[in-house]
Amino acid sequence: MAAVTLKNVVKRFGVFEIVHGADIDVEDGEFVVFVGPSGCGKSTLLRMIAGLEDISGGEIAIGGKVVNDVEPADRGIAMVFQSYALYPHMSVEQNLSFGLRMNGNPKADTERRVKRAAEILRIAELMKRRPRQLSGGQRQRVAIGRAIVREPQVFLFDEPLSNLDAELRVQMRVEISRLHKELGVTMIYVTHDQTEAMTLADRIVVLNAGNIEQIGAPLDLYDDPANRFVAGFVGSPKMNFLAAQVVGNDGSATVVELANHGGARLRKSLSGAPPAVGAEVVLGVRPEHFFEAGEGDCDIAVKADVAEHLGSVSYIYANAGPEELIIEREASRQRATGDHMVVSIKAGRSLLFDKSGARIR
Repeated sequence: MAAVTLKNVVKRFGVFEIVHGADIDVEDGEFVVFVGPSGCGKSTLLRMIAGLEDISGGEIAIGGKVVNDVEPADRGIAMVFQSYALYPHMSVEQNLSFGLRMNGNPKADTERRVKRAAEILRIAELMKRRPRQLSGGQRQRVAIGRAIVREPQVFLFDEPLSNLDAELRVQMRVEISRLHKELGVTMIYVTHDQTEAMTLADRIVVLNAGNIEQIGAPLDLYDDPANRFVAGFVGSPKMNFLAAQVVGNDGSATVVELANHGGARLRKSLSGAPPAVGAEVVLGVRPEHFFEAGEGDCDIAVKADVAEHLGSVSYIYANAGPEELIIEREASRQRATGDHMVVSIKAGRSLLFDKSGARIR
């Protein structure tokens, strides 16, 4: 096992800078997920850690050793790719053992490692099959097994579940989480799916356009996002954003008026300096933090457009002038499409952002 440290890591392709000075400390045995939209630099970061991409600046260390100029095979890492990258003409057993055999690993030790990987992943009965005879989930297990047999210090996963259907993704998330607990090895995982990030990670690194927006535990990012980007990206369904304006500061609280809701106002206590009167701001509200009329500090009227009923809860997609809101309700309180409804916002369950997207605390 080993810690991974990135210090001011930069990546440029020609004159274009793709990663802008990343600083990340992954602790020994930690499961860290890089998450962000397509093109944010997360896979490039992973490939630089693996040694598959040169870095343009900064320093990468694995287990306390700087590896900027170390070959990928000598970094003590194993990488699991999105495409599985299995040899189609080889059996599962041959796929698992191939790398070790090519490196001259002793036969007895190779057999021990392959047997252990098969037991961990519960694929012993598949050892004589070829990849074309396996399901997507089974192929992914074999790809992970090929990494396990290397007994690396660090596992790297590059969107390994993106080719699987929804049910298999859920199943494999559980398998990977179980694998981490069993092996106790440092794991770094890349995904664009924030649900994967929330369910797998000890800590999440949120990336946007080559910048690190925030690093933290999943629920810390959910409850206490640093800015509007993180607030909108982490959580499913996403956070709602309502345009507002500061209309007063009375010493104990800031008063904001919602721009599209008939002059509805909300008094919100802030720990720092309040924004100036007249400043344009944005109020953020999670779908589950809309309450029944009169239960909060500010009521607004909306019209239900679409209702998704998921058993224990329903999601109401509502229209409120130019704003589209997602409102979570218990199934027993579901609304029919076209219903007009009044929902309530609690000041303590909302977040405030300035015009640039920075959090106002």
